[in-house]
Amino acid sequence: MSDDFLFAEDDDDSSGENLGSWKILIVDDEPEVHTVTRLALNDFILNGKSLEFISAYSGEEAKAMFRKHSDIAVVLLDVVMETDDAGLQVANYIRNELDNHFTRIILRTGQPGQAPEKDVIINYDINDYKSKTELTAQKLFTVMIAALRSYRDIIVIEENRAGLEKIIDASVDLFSSHSLEKFMQGIIQQLASILGCSKDAAYITTAVATTSRTLDVDNGKIDEDELYVFAGNGEYSSKEGLPLKSAITDEEYALCEQAMKEKQIVYADDHVVAYCNSKSHKGALLYLSGLPRRLCENDKHLVKRFSNSVQLAFDNVLKTLDLEGTQREIIERLGHALEHESGDSNHIKRMAEMAGLMAQKLALPEQEIDTFKLAISLHDIGTSQVPKSILHKSTPLSDDEIFAIRQHAEFGYQILKDSSRPTIQLAATLARQHHERWDGDGYPEGLKGEEIDQKSRIATLLDVFDALLNERPYKPAWSVEKVVNTLEEESGRHFDPKLVSRLLKHLPAFLEIQAQYPNKNQ
Repeated sequence: MSDDFLFAEDDDDSSGENLGSWKILIVDDEPEVHTVTRLALNDFILNGKSLEFISAYSGEEAKAMFRKHSDIAVVLLDVVMETDDAGLQVANYIRNELDNHFTRIILRTGQPGQAPEKDVIINYDINDYKSKTELTAQKLFTVMIAALRSYRDIIVIEENRAGLEKIIDASVDLFSSHSLEKFMQGIIQQLASILGCSKDAAYITTAVATTSRTLDVDNGKIDEDELYVFAGNGEYSSKEGLPLKSAITDEEYALCEQAMKEKQIVYADDHVVAYCNSKSHKGALLYLSGLPRRLCENDKHLVKRFSNSVQLAFDNVLKTLDLEGTQREIIERLGHALEHESGDSNHIKRMAEMAGLMAQKLALPEQEIDTFKLAISLHDIGTSQVPKSILHKSTPLSDDEIFAIRQHAEFGYQILKDSSRPTIQLAATLARQHHERWDGDGYPEGLKGEEIDQKSRIATLLDVFDALLNERPYKPAWSVEKVVNTLEEESGRHFDPKLVSRLLKHLPAFLEIQAQYPNKNQ
């Protein structure tokens, strides 16, 4: 082995500060090879990061190290160890069993004849092949530079791919709070990767909070002057919805306040706070920490352009959410106004919450659940065409009065049927079918079993469940025990037995909704 191997040239890319390390795995059954390699690369620095060496002395030990460390950048891999092809088996394990295509594999062999270079290059996904006799200190330095730059760029590409994937996934359902979080996470991940693979980033704003997967937009539930973590990656992923003061240090918080006050981008040693201007709110911040290098002027220009674009998109989404919330409230209030209940009743609110709970227990898609909760508010809209004197009558009804009441199902359907909106279309179906029975003895069409839309079957069950538990003009409130007995008796007759079983299995959760939204006169 040449004496030149013991000495490495200075790295022109080095800097005075250490911003972390690259993990290098040395796999060789000769201990002196480990020692010499560490000496040769002892002062190696690339992009401000030094080398962290890990040693393995056999193929099996190398496999164990890969299972333990998922971020090994380069492996210097001997071919002949406990077996003549131990190193090749490790290479195959890395690529095919662990599906790791990021780590750069450099084969080093003292016996080239045991594994001919041409055969190895063709049959194994390795990145370089060197004989130990040719790998001098200078060549080892050059090989390591090339391998680490390749690894760095691959990781940046992977970060961009992961960020883009989040944005694409979120675009399917951008306007729910959960997807909005996902969208913002994708955006900050994109910026973090562009600036050098920072994994710790957060979007901070005074406009919204995301506790319990909900959005509180200017509704008084949060302090409008307080900064909150809206979406985060890395160490901030567990801090979403928290006040910024409790998520970062006092020094870091001071930088965020400075950026917000001056409406500028503030740069520190290894992190950046970018102010995002807003036309509708007090602005927001993009916060990135753990950057592996100082930002150049091009990076700073990118941060500025990116932060302005992000806030513009975010403002537009908030406007859409506000519009959607207004539409939702109008439908809920309309349903309550046209429903036969008194102004003191919370029947509509209870129905919506119970419908959402039942849909969740049935594992329906999130978008369907939101639509169902909104549509069920209009299930009794047809009662607006029935005289209130009949609806509130406390004495037995005549045949004509029963006929008049039964017409409300068809009335509701006729009011809603011509809409092209999915929510109103579902509401039309619920209005028409929520008095159908599992055994076919319901009205208006006498549908039976699964001929009835599943959501209509849910509405039928929940409507009766709510009516029995609460006082009505024609009856007092029933006890929980009596209601449960009635549901069990009517399972398979009036109600879908699977739905009855699901409701009774989760009865405490449904009763909790009843307790949370009692009628105002109770």
